[in-house]
Amino acid sequence: MPRHRNPVRRLKHVTLALVVCATLSVPAIAQKQKKKKAQEAAPVPPPQFVAVQDKLPAGPWSSFPLPAVLPPVDPVKELLSKVRTSYAAGVEAYQSGHLGKARIEFDHAVEIMLTSGMHLRANPDLEREYESLVDHVNGFEVSALTEGDGFTERKPVTAAIDEVADIDLPKVDMQQVDARIRDLVEKGLRDTRSDLPLMINDEVLRYINFFSGRGRGGIQAGWRRAGRYREMISRVLREEGVPQDLIYLAQAESAFHPTALSRAGARGMWQFMAYTGKVYGLKADWWVDPRQDPEAATRAAAHHLHDLYRQFGDWYLAMAAYNSGPQNVSRAIERTGYADFWELYRRNQLPRETKNYVPIILAVTIMAKNPAAYGLTEVEPDPAVPTETVKLTTPTDLRLIAETIDCTVEQLQDLNPSLLRWVTPKQDEFDLRLPAGSRDRFLEQIAAIPEDKRVWWRWHRVADGESLAQIAKQYKTTSTAIAEVNNIQDAKTADLAPGSRLVIPITPKNSSLLAAAMEGSKTRSVSLHYKVRKGDTIAVVADRFGVEKDDVLKWNGLKTSTLSPGRVLTIRAVQSGPAPSVSASHKKSSHSLVATAHHGTATHHHTTVKAAAHLPAKSSPKLVAKGSAPRSSAALADH
Repeated sequence: MPRHRNPVRRLKHVTLALVVCATLSVPAIAQKQKKKKAQEAAPVPPPQFVAVQDKLPAGPWSSFPLPAVLPPVDPVKELLSKVRTSYAAGVEAYQSGHLGKARIEFDHAVEIMLTSGMHLRANPDLEREYESLVDHVNGFEVSALTEGDGFTERKPVTAAIDEVADIDLPKVDMQQVDARIRDLVEKGLRDTRSDLPLMINDEVLRYINFFSGRGRGGIQAGWRRAGRYREMISRVLREEGVPQDLIYLAQAESAFHPTALSRAGARGMWQFMAYTGKVYGLKADWWVDPRQDPEAATRAAAHHLHDLYRQFGDWYLAMAAYNSGPQNVSRAIERTGYADFWELYRRNQLPRETKNYVPIILAVTIMAKNPAAYGLTEVEPDPAVPTETVKLTTPTDLRLIAETIDCTVEQLQDLNPSLLRWVTPKQDEFDLRLPAGSRDRFLEQIAAIPEDKRVWWRWHRVADGESLAQIAKQYKTTSTAIAEVNNIQDAKTADLAPGSRLVIPITPKNSSLLAAAMEGSKTRSVSLHYKVRKGDTIAVVADRFGVEKDDVLKWNGLKTSTLSPGRVLTIRAVQSGPAPSVSASHKKSSHSLVATAHHGTATHHHTTVKAAAHLPAKSSPKLVAKGSAPRSSAALADH
């Protein structure tokens, strides 16, 4: 007979067992949780790449190596590489005169940085690269890049006379100068043949010493550039009956730069002021400044020097008068009673620049007549460039001309330095110089462009793999328009042969510019405000805007010619050429444009800004156009 268990007692046993199990499991659970937390906190070791191929069984595929593990790509370096590639393409396009394409490339370079998703200000390399990109692009003609219209005035270069004439050189003792120079001085000038009277004194010696040392680079550059014009200048001086060695005035004045501009407002290789230029047939307009035409200016300089010699009977006084004006020299002679340059020099009766001017010319002449003694034989003169001339009666863009004969815009500008624009003028006839052998080709190619389209339309040479769509995008036109003017049946399926040429029809963005260009130069009164920059004088400002100095003084209530940088002058100029159009930002003051100086020319500021998430708005230009482009008074208008 089975025994009956007590249910109460059994329940007590079960409860005791549960309590014991719970007591024993708590430390174990705590230990597991502690271990898990420790594992989570511990750093994860980097993955170990194991050469597993050796452990795999042999097979027909085992001879093929596993793919190499590529190093991680540096996103900053990759970004900068893309930016620099696009920027370089923009520079190349700009230098070739294709300003529309250049703008696209520069835009793209900036766009790459702004849309990269990187915080540019947080990375010193990116910030530095961005600022460098901005600064470099600003060195180009921003207005030309913005519009590509060809009406922007070319930049001049600084006249050599400004770099030397005001230098305060210390007096030089004969025993302190270079032995080579001293030997030349001691020998005198018995081996030097010149059709100008030459002499050496302390003043001339100072400049020989200067040009043999820290001023040597300027002499060598001018000597090299002179080779291009020497034959022409020699011929003109001979035809005009003046000394051949007057050629060295051009070295002292401009180092043979046809586009040199002095701070006094003198222009060209022979540095004519506007008024004197008009007297000798070098009258400038909005399109052309003949003071920058090497042959025309050389002939005018020969006439002027011949007249001054007849007036003063002395070549030193004639040269002094060429620099400061015959009135200054005549008054100095009247005050002292001495018609002798060196006496006027010692009595301090001439302007400082003029006192230095004649010694500079004598020093340059002596050195040029003895090139071996001064290391000039090692300088290879530039060769003269053979040219041929074509007569144009219709405004034509230099970029179009360059494309028709496969040369660069820079080459055309060098051959035609009197052109102030990238467009030939509207005149009865303009003689355009072309590289020798290109005239017939130009006439053949230009005939395909309607006369009223030659300011805007282009020729394009097809590159390998280019499509009509790509070409149309580059020039901001349409594939259909290109196909139509080139008799292409289907714009979408056109197969373009590399090296073939296409006429590119471009619609002008500003029709008033085209209309004014075709109608010729017009005049109108325009009121400008000009901000004075360091080095400006009343003469510079007057010449820049084609007005008289006395008028500038009168308009601004000035009694002296001294100008302080930052002062704003009112200029009531007579404007010629294309009529200005005023942008929305200027509508409230459409009759008053604000200009500032840039490399000796008047300029007009305009900036295009695009906001960016990673940069302050002031540092995020769409076109990086925070600079300004040089203009004459006639071009101070927003396109």
